[in-house]
Amino acid sequence: MKILSVDPGQKNIGLAISDELGISANPLTIIKHVKREIDAAQVAAIALENNANLIIIGQSFDEDGKPTFEGRRSARFAKALRTQTDIPIQLWDESYSTQDARQSHINMGVSRKKRRGHLDDIAAAVILRSYLDAHYN
Repeated sequence: MKILSVDPGQKNIGLAISDELGISANPLTIIKHVKREIDAAQVAAIALENNANLIIIGQSFDEDGKPTFEGRRSARFAKALRTQTDIPIQLWDESYSTQDARQSHINMGVSRKKRRGHLDDIAAAVILRSYLDAHYN
């Protein structure tokens, strides 16, 4: 089952995709945020192009387990995406995904200069890896 992971942000939306077996989580692309409905249509089209069977959307929570402001934005994005596709959509805890993506770049020895770019697609891969680890291991 191929899974598309979405890391929605204020400026960019990171996407990652799994393989058919749910073993790997690979960064796919970054799309620029335009408007929720337009973004949702783009994500739905990319999910269809990549034969995704499930879409995971990262959602952040506070220390009490309630969605943060960004987490509520993720829920609204999921709602908009559901109007664009019949592919099942699930919200998934994205806590620290961007920090984990940054750390993975450091661990891989990526220079500070090259780490300045967007990490949204790598953060989406971190979210997807967390989902795969929880469901397939």
